[in-house]
Amino acid sequence: MALEEKIKPSREKCEYTSCYCEENVWCLCEFFRREDAAQLEDMFIVFISNENRTDYHVVLLQASSSSVVYDLDSELPFPCSLKRYSSDALRSERGIRPAYHRKFRVVPAHSFLLNFASDRSHMKNSDGSWKMPPPPLPPHTHYREPDEP
Repeated sequence: MALEEKIKPSREKCEYTSCYCEENVWCLCEFFRREDAAQLEDMFIVFISNENRTDYHVVLLQASSSSVVYDLDSELPFPCSLKRYSSDALRSERGIRPAYHRKFRVVPAHSFLLNFASDRSHMKNSDGSWKMPPPPLPPHTHYREPDEP
């Protein structure tokens, strides 16, 4: 199936909470699982961080002859061609100290759907208050297949 024929959500219809990129991407994967599970075969979750893990970002990559990136935090088109995303969002690492050079961890979307869990504790201050307001959905603890009790 050509990319143009595949089901693609609009940015406006996606679940989104600022600073919770991994949960936003999980919801995006769930959309594809519900609407056209076959597309998940070509999809990967990309964790972008650095050696020191001082910050991170998570995007959804749909790999094909015309690969695209789904990034709800970017102002680039949604989805965006991998070529444009690489040049406009990732850019060159020239001038960046080696400790901050990017590291990528790539996970199949289906595995991410099944295994992602977060208690959101990394988003809480030492006094228990939120660094940023959490998504309205409960934290992800375990994915259940539709026929699982």
